[in-house]
Amino acid sequence: MGQAEASHLFEPTGDFQCLHEFIPAARAKLSDHLWGYLVGAAESETSMRRNRLALDSLALRPRVCVDVSKVELGTTLFGRQWRLPVILAPVGSLESFEPGGAATAGRAASAFGVPIMVSSVTQPGLEEAAAAAPGPKIFQLYVRGDNAWVDDIVRRAVDAGYDAFAITVDTAAYSRRERDIAGRFVKPWRAVATGQSYQASFNWDNVKHFKDTHSIPLILKGIATAEDAALCCEHGVDGVYVSNHGGRQLDHGRGSIDVLPEVMAAVRGRARVIVDGSICRGTDIVKAIALGADAVAIGRMYCYALAAAGDAGVHTMLELLEHEFGVAMALSGARRLNELHPGFVFPGAPPVAQPHVHSAFPLLQPTPEYRG
Repeated sequence: MGQAEASHLFEPTGDFQCLHEFIPAARAKLSDHLWGYLVGAAESETSMRRNRLALDSLALRPRVCVDVSKVELGTTLFGRQWRLPVILAPVGSLESFEPGGAATAGRAASAFGVPIMVSSVTQPGLEEAAAAAPGPKIFQLYVRGDNAWVDDIVRRAVDAGYDAFAITVDTAAYSRRERDIAGRFVKPWRAVATGQSYQASFNWDNVKHFKDTHSIPLILKGIATAEDAALCCEHGVDGVYVSNHGGRQLDHGRGSIDVLPEVMAAVRGRARVIVDGSICRGTDIVKAIALGADAVAIGRMYCYALAAAGDAGVHTMLELLEHEFGVAMALSGARRLNELHPGFVFPGAPPVAQPHVHSAFPLLQPTPEYRG
């Protein structure tokens, strides 16, 4: 019986034995500017808090007397086997948290058996990041040129072995992230960024051009309504990625998990569905899969691990997340992902903690830097 099949039967060992332990370890290594960039969001940070509130407002409805001595957590997406239905989300400037950046994170993801979604605004570049991650991987693009410019990057991604290609569509304008502004911090990639007008003008005609030109699966990241999910399917998009950018773009949006049911109703099985937004515990993954998602993406959580202990930290973080997920599956009475369904989830439960960037981790000392 492999660990991936019975992760709930193994107790974690090592320097990090709880997910929250990565957070103070990362804080100790990061400057105030980088810490603010990592934990912050747009303006009032309402969207970010609603991500956590939405998850905490869902209760689980467990079934009992089910033989869960063997729990299978793996899945197959975009032609590759994944050990967990988890993606390392695209994060800009990963090299700010650890010098190897996307190469370090990708190496850990591949060693564990889940994909990294490499951001076009992180280092090293597309090819170098791919070479470091022989396992499943996806490339994510911010549009900074015309269709011909995008086509060239897609061809490079195909040649480098990426399994799918994601375009972020919720960044028509760059948000006001007041932690960065108040600290007068400009991220290195933002200081040299050009071509924002191409992102602002990106539209469904560009999506049609992509699908008419390329065979690599296309994911649109930043979907927040049923209407846009339906348009994705009408245009042949392969992956609908439900996200509010971790609360870092439009403020006062809904929590991502709140959006998921209407997206599932609109997609009707015509595309794979990914969701992110404050997902950092095994129970969060159970809720997302039960509501229909094919996979979840995690962002801040793996950045903490990367900053705390490099590739070993990311690998250990994934092991701990796998353990939590396996326990949550077993205690819910589900032996494999396809046994989960909306009946495992009860909406409208009262949350028990004020939502903030770290409210999923009550054992962190309640100081302002960890309250967010």
